[in-house]
Amino acid sequence: MKAGRGTTWRRLREAALALPGVQEGTSYSTPALHVRKKLLARLREDGETVAVRVELLDRDVLLAADPRAFFVTDHYLAYPWILVRLSEARHGVVVELLEQAWEREAPKRAVAERLAQHGARAPSPNDRRTGPRAAGPMRRGRRA
Repeated sequence: MKAGRGTTWRRLREAALALPGVQEGTSYSTPALHVRKKLLARLREDGETVAVRVELLDRDVLLAADPRAFFVTDHYLAYPWILVRLSEARHGVVVELLEQAWEREAPKRAVAERLAQHGARAPSPNDRRTGPRAAGPMRRGRRA
């Protein structure tokens, strides 16, 4: 693994469980993370890949930006999911994807409370979006 690359399901699980309402469960007999019974991510059967819920536009950007870490199979082409190679992905990027998935699926009140507690992050220099929710090149989601 190159420096800065690589994460584990355990680390991602810990980060996700810190978000309000996230629960562990299973999906297709593999470990999974849910909020309000909505699947956010699951460890795939190989134990080396995670499927994460993303917006399709974000998926396209991720696939182009880092094909070593992100990919899709034919099965996922029509669905808002991306596959993540744990050994190649940057932990912080995958945690951000999990947070974005949580923001889209969690109760609006929980999202608003979390944003109020933690504050919105400053936009990155590469971010073309503006407004209170702009927090990075991949930040999207519904308004709280």
